[in-house]
Amino acid sequence: MEQGKQGVLVAKLIPQQNPIEQIQGAAIGALMGTLTNDKSSPLPTPPPQANPQAMASFQQAQALAGGPLAQARNFAVITGVNAGISCLMKRLRGKEDVQSSMVAAFGSGAMFSLVSGMGAPNQPANAITSGLFFALVQGGLFKIGEKFSKPPAEDVFYDKTRSMLYKLGLQDYEKNFRKGLLTDSTLPLLTDSALRDVRIPPGPRLLILDHIQRDPEIKDRQGNVR
Repeated sequence: MEQGKQGVLVAKLIPQQNPIEQIQGAAIGALMGTLTNDKSSPLPTPPPQANPQAMASFQQAQALAGGPLAQARNFAVITGVNAGISCLMKRLRGKEDVQSSMVAAFGSGAMFSLVSGMGAPNQPANAITSGLFFALVQGGLFKIGEKFSKPPAEDVFYDKTRSMLYKLGLQDYEKNFRKGLLTDSTLPLLTDSALRDVRIPPGPRLLILDHIQRDPEIKDRQGNVR
């Protein structure tokens, strides 16, 4: 249980690129921490005549139960490789999405497997397996974090309205627009009476109507509507 707490702490201390990756790091840290044994309970040494499969399993257990220093090394490899590949993918593709996140996770999982010595003597195959596992986990966490980080669906209908009100210092009246269902598509059609109906005072009404008349994009839309 103590190692689980250490895993979460290490994941939180290492800088991440965004809140979604912070969730991913904390989850993976907790998972790996809970899999490890306490340092005071060392693993028994296998007999010399143990077969290769038994030795491989023993080395995997050693990699996961290597104590604080091994834990720090493993998480340094995971987060360092993940961050490096994420930056490279973002530069190459110009965006940060689930595909880039999964590629970065695959690289960090494969490198973790190689550095920790898991899967010997068949390390390449185990590295691929570990990379796929990390990619699937991080892809799922990315989609979950993306879902919870998105604004409510209705907000997309008030983007331009919100921007206009903030420019004019009238953001307190956004709720009036929402109450009257005055979405972005209604901006070219706004009149003084429409703003009065949603209880916006005369001064702010004048500023809003003047802004609409001066905004070239809204004026073009006015021409198309008429």
